[in-house]
Amino acid sequence: MAAIARWFIRHRLVAVLLWVLALVGAGGAAVLAGSAYSNDYEVPGTESGRATALLDRGFQGLGGDTDTIVWHTERGSVRADAVQDRVAPMLEEVAGLPGVAAVTSPYGGAAAPGQVSEDGRTAYATVTFREQADDIPVDRARALVDTAKAAQADGLQVELGGSAVALTEKPGGHVAEAVGVAVAAVVLFLAFGSLAASLLPIATALVSVGIAYSGIVLLGHVMTVADFAPMLGMLVGLGVGIDYALFIVTRHRRGLKRGLGVAEAAETAVATTGRAVVFAGATVCIALLGMLILRLSFLNGVAIAASLTVVLTVAASVTLLPALLSLIGMRALSRRERRALAEHGPQPELPTGFAARWSAFVERRPKLLGAVALVVMTVLALPTFSLHLGTSDQGNNPASATTRQAYDLLADGFGPGVNGPLTLVAHLDGADDRVALDRLPEALAATRGVASVSPVTHNAAGDTAFLTVVPDSSPQSKATSELVDRLRQDVVPTAEAGTSLEVHVGGITASYDDFAEVIVGKLPLFVGAVVALGCLLLLLAFRSIGIPLKAAAMNVAAVAAAFGIVVAIFQWGWGTELLGLGSAGPIEPFLPVIMVSVLFGLSMDYQVFLVSRMYEEWLETGDNRRAVRVGLAETSRVINSAAVIMISVFLAFVLSGDRVIAMFGIALAAAVALDAFVLRTLLVPALMHLLGRANWWLPRSLDRILPRISIEPPECRVAADTRAKIPGQRVTAPTTEETEDVRDIAG
Repeated sequence: MAAIARWFIRHRLVAVLLWVLALVGAGGAAVLAGSAYSNDYEVPGTESGRATALLDRGFQGLGGDTDTIVWHTERGSVRADAVQDRVAPMLEEVAGLPGVAAVTSPYGGAAAPGQVSEDGRTAYATVTFREQADDIPVDRARALVDTAKAAQADGLQVELGGSAVALTEKPGGHVAEAVGVAVAAVVLFLAFGSLAASLLPIATALVSVGIAYSGIVLLGHVMTVADFAPMLGMLVGLGVGIDYALFIVTRHRRGLKRGLGVAEAAETAVATTGRAVVFAGATVCIALLGMLILRLSFLNGVAIAASLTVVLTVAASVTLLPALLSLIGMRALSRRERRALAEHGPQPELPTGFAARWSAFVERRPKLLGAVALVVMTVLALPTFSLHLGTSDQGNNPASATTRQAYDLLADGFGPGVNGPLTLVAHLDGADDRVALDRLPEALAATRGVASVSPVTHNAAGDTAFLTVVPDSSPQSKATSELVDRLRQDVVPTAEAGTSLEVHVGGITASYDDFAEVIVGKLPLFVGAVVALGCLLLLLAFRSIGIPLKAAAMNVAAVAAAFGIVVAIFQWGWGTELLGLGSAGPIEPFLPVIMVSVLFGLSMDYQVFLVSRMYEEWLETGDNRRAVRVGLAETSRVINSAAVIMISVFLAFVLSGDRVIAMFGIALAAAVALDAFVLRTLLVPALMHLLGRANWWLPRSLDRILPRISIEPPECRVAADTRAKIPGQRVTAPTTEETEDVRDIAG
């Protein structure tokens, strides 16, 4: 690490130029290529996936995205001539729009039954595109919205719903990112007192995240990448990027105050703290790449995209940042600090004030404080037991959105199930199959939970048919999921008995249920693999059995508590409307996997930065109480500052207005807050005081065969090796004045 830092410091202008060229080049390539995201939740081999594929093969065009135009009048009827004169021409114009395969209107002979409500005040038409929503350009979706809205008049409300229409409601601009960066800049300035020093972490993070964002755009052309992946990558990248740079800048400033030259201080910061940064980044990437175990193309792209962002932020922290530190010179210190250094010379930076007092307090009351932290985490984690994975549909959108208003109009006029009909698709092979399928609508109509059933529609070849089942509950309701199971397990098998008929149950709810089932089935393997790999890394780094086991337990606690907060806010609806995130609803099926990956990685960060300082002190002195006290006193301030920055960045993404991104933002902010202010400052040091020397125990046989990953400075390892050669004698290697005086200051 020292050699890397030395090269980039000596060639600082070249280093900055290379990063700028990479940013410009990647950005230009992304603009030229354009985006190609895909929210394909279909899992190969599931029944809903087979239904979609069969429908697409048998009915060209019907496998495309289906959207809805809804109109409502408060006076009279939608069948009135005045209403028809406005709506009918609009529907004809919509049918001629590019990409539209068909329009089914309630007016005319091709109308499907039930497209006008019983009170006659609400009607809807279905618009079927030739492509799925992911492949529909936003300008075509916008043309549909503008054309339909043109028919709106006094007394006639026109709203639209569907996946393609939702493309027009995606938030634009980067307000959330700007707010997060601004708050981070303020916190950094308050922490450093130097404008130049506070801007460096921001600049480093922005450059690396900018390159990563462009890389994710390009990645979408070679693999499945969800449309929220760039925002997620930016969210994670800004958080960890600013934090990693903060730790290195803090170490650099400490070196300057000790009298080191600018180049030497930067090199030392990268050679010491930079090791922990690389190690922490590796743990985050391992947690993210753990999603590849699930072998789901939808999550593979998210994992690689987020990992790319973390890799680039780590690379910028250990290459671009030292170059920038050497460029600003002594301005990394505030004017007051530079003046004091000139007048009084190098002074030890002692961990005084609240940090030292708190560290001593934890040492005196480990049982009480550990119990308090445990109770807090347990209470916050309780809502996790009511976690419901399912479809967070357009009924959860903000009340002002046209998709939400269309959803509500349909639910009021036709019942909640019309917003998420189930599609039963059958492959026919002979007259017996046709007869059996013709009897199916009667059995479906008599099934509990079914509101209505459409007639069977056959394709021209006569080998494929489909019918639509409207549940009497909303798409996100558990009752609808139970209906899907009932159809698949009882009704459909009965109809297929004695024939070669194959009927597959598809639709939005069925697709999400299948996706959730696959994820939940693989979740134990995924979590186990992520925890095991994280523990292995910590085992190699800290040469201890206890440290990895405690880290795993702390990470699980942070994830569980964060999930509890997400459930309370988004599933129970505690404040979602106030935040502009719509109404309460279930949690998206893919969120647990992605959140577990990110949260495990971020939780490991603070574990590494806290325990690595304790480990240094342990290697130097062999005194566990001193190691825990000094480590907590010296790192708590910078960890808390980093946590405040990361929390601010994550919460700012709630302003994006995107429900999924807001879930990520709140979950990550909650996890970081609990991790920094409850686990790392309360529970972890309390447990380490209680366990004593057992914290650092490792069987000698295991120690001999394990490869060594050094995140500690070389002099710490020398001290430990020297002490090991002199049994019963404590040998303390030379340490800085700060750590020598901590004992007196902290208690």
